[in-house]
Amino acid sequence: MSGNNERIEFWQGNQACAEAAIAAGCRFFAGYPITPASEIAEIMSAKLPRIGGTYVQMEDEIAAISAVIGSSWGGSLSMTATSGPGFSLMQESIGYAIMTETPCVIVDVQRAGPSTGQATKAAQGDFMQARWGTHGDYQSIVLAPNSAQETYELTLKSFELSERLRHPVILLSDEIVAHSREKVVADRSKDNSVKRRFTRKGNMPFGEIDNDGHAMMPRFGDGHDLLITGSTHNESGLRKTADPDVHDRLVRRLSAKIQNEYELLEDYQISGLDTAEWGIVSYGSTSRSVDELMAIISEPAIRSFRLRTLWPFPDEALREFAKSVDRLLVPELSLGQLSREVSRAVKGLVDVIPLNKIGGGLMIEPDEILREIAKS
Repeated sequence: MSGNNERIEFWQGNQACAEAAIAAGCRFFAGYPITPASEIAEIMSAKLPRIGGTYVQMEDEIAAISAVIGSSWGGSLSMTATSGPGFSLMQESIGYAIMTETPCVIVDVQRAGPSTGQATKAAQGDFMQARWGTHGDYQSIVLAPNSAQETYELTLKSFELSERLRHPVILLSDEIVAHSREKVVADRSKDNSVKRRFTRKGNMPFGEIDNDGHAMMPRFGDGHDLLITGSTHNESGLRKTADPDVHDRLVRRLSAKIQNEYELLEDYQISGLDTAEWGIVSYGSTSRSVDELMAIISEPAIRSFRLRTLWPFPDEALREFAKSVDRLLVPELSLGQLSREVSRAVKGLVDVIPLNKIGGGLMIEPDEILREIAKS
């Protein structure tokens, strides 16, 4: 169905992700089938060849992320999608993408772990892994939708941020969001394609920023003399593994380019009264239950702080939010990964009460939140 420049679709979250990637201009996908992310690969495999793109089913997730990195350096917007076990296998190469400033989008549709866990069941146990999964000092960009609509919007945003900052971006979904089928409005009134900006031959391959603050990148095939190494390197790409000053300058620059764009990356939604007895901090599918609860009760007074960008974590905004409530409740489908981060951010301001649920892929229902509030 369509009207004006809007298309109204009835999509699963995973389908919204694939459709948004294509709208953004993604023309390369490499992956390995894994529940509950497989629909993304399935749709990309059917659609990319029809529009001049490439789909490759790799032998495993290590190969998949490696192919995506190579494709990005070849000039294509590139993406992969996986779930927990595959995400674990990708971590070393995600670190390589960060070190080599390779833009790409990595979709992790969370399921219950550790290990194989419950392959078809929802969970939110990859919250910390998405930030700290690879080694060394670095910053992560992690976005988290709570609906098919937001999956569409945040997939587009993931490509935009990845290109602008020349950095991998993780879209952290979960099985409930991925498999919920619901209305999606796809805005066709503007060009959603993400334009790549490449350096000219002879320019430094690393560290160049244009007048719009957009990171520039060389492309294989344009005549550059390129060395792309995960080892410590200077702005020319030359290895300098014994030089402490080069390493210090490189790693600080890689971190600063994310930290300095905090206003661009910060994304949260606050709803409810200006002050309340309870504040609830949530993200992803769990936040849907929070929204439902707030729509049906008036007492006790509740405020909601919903994260759409998980990392960088909104420390300052959350501290300000905490000043407007008496206590914070943090419902999540894990054993407290988000609540520990909330506790760190608001330390000394208010008590933080976790509401943890794992196993079976069952949502935290609105009445469970209400019961926790009543007993605390």
